[in-house]
Amino acid sequence: MNHSTDVPATTLELRSTISEDGNVTLGIRRGDVAAPGDDDVVVRIEAAPINPSDLGMLFAMADLDAATAVDGELPAVTAPLSDRVVAAMGARVGKSMPVGNEGGGVVIAAGSSEAAQALLGKVVGFLSGNAYAQFRTLNVAQCLAMADGTDAADAAAAFVNPLTALGMVETMKAEGHTALVHTVGASNLGQMLNRICIADGVGLVNIVRQPDHVALLRSQGAEHVCDSSADSFGADLTEALRATGATIAFDAIGGGTLASTVLSCMERVAGESGGFSIYGSDTLKQVYIYGGLDRGPTELRRDFGMTWAVGGWLLTPFLMKQTPEVVERLRRRVAAEITTTFASTYGMRLSLHDAVDPDHVRRYGRVATGEKALLTPQA
Repeated sequence: MNHSTDVPATTLELRSTISEDGNVTLGIRRGDVAAPGDDDVVVRIEAAPINPSDLGMLFAMADLDAATAVDGELPAVTAPLSDRVVAAMGARVGKSMPVGNEGGGVVIAAGSSEAAQALLGKVVGFLSGNAYAQFRTLNVAQCLAMADGTDAADAAAAFVNPLTALGMVETMKAEGHTALVHTVGASNLGQMLNRICIADGVGLVNIVRQPDHVALLRSQGAEHVCDSSADSFGADLTEALRATGATIAFDAIGGGTLASTVLSCMERVAGESGGFSIYGSDTLKQVYIYGGLDRGPTELRRDFGMTWAVGGWLLTPFLMKQTPEVVERLRRRVAAEITTTFASTYGMRLSLHDAVDPDHVRRYGRVATGEKALLTPQA
């Protein structure tokens, strides 16, 4: 093993535990730093985003308004869970779970393989599932090397949002669609997708939830932006679908009637080009739900004919279906455009101690546009 600095034996890290009494506790703990094997590296983690997909592991849909601090040698925060959630997550009860899907940092030690040695001293983004820590030992395949001079805070969000946005476009093309709809257009992911579609000449309909998000996306070159809070939303969406021909949507909201409204407007446009049929148009209208910002039921009004589909979409299954060449192509693009196409912005930066402060928890747990948190474990 070669290294540029001494590797500590232990690290501070965040761990989430569901207890039998119906609470979830997120606390700072001490863990071991494993020595790297031949194809491993040790990363000093400088930054790690809290994505919406992380919140389920962190807090398991707890009532964060009721979050309280826990006294102890190291700080923690606890919040109550509903009986339904505890029953659904029985496999987690009593188990201390690592948290954090991705992060960025500097490789301070490397195993003997050529691939590991090539990363020594480099800033990398990584995908791990245990990123909320000061140090981690990772396989080289989990890491994405950045160009010299890249800030670790930029590298920290190199996987979840960038590959999700690219995966949406890849899915659109693979399934024979020519344009797409996205329902959280002003999010970090939505802004990335907008930049991808502009660069690649792909039609995109952005759905947002308030007027200032319309202005934000239009300032970034978006042509079709529909505000779901506007009285004219249905008409605006129909016109955008007519202009783009979008027949596939990716929905991060999940609950409520938005997916149904998208399908209905797609059917309205599709029906304009053909004769009447009691079964509706023969154009396939697809909505993929990939998030759950609204935890309520997904409501379908069934006024969109019979040629439609609603399903789930997740990044990991998408990547598993791709060839290594496709995955490498996507990874290379992310690394090359990490400060442009795939740039992320944050509303707050938090230390590990901040992350277990109840006031901070209530803020970053809201998943509001502009309020995304970036952990800085070395702070």
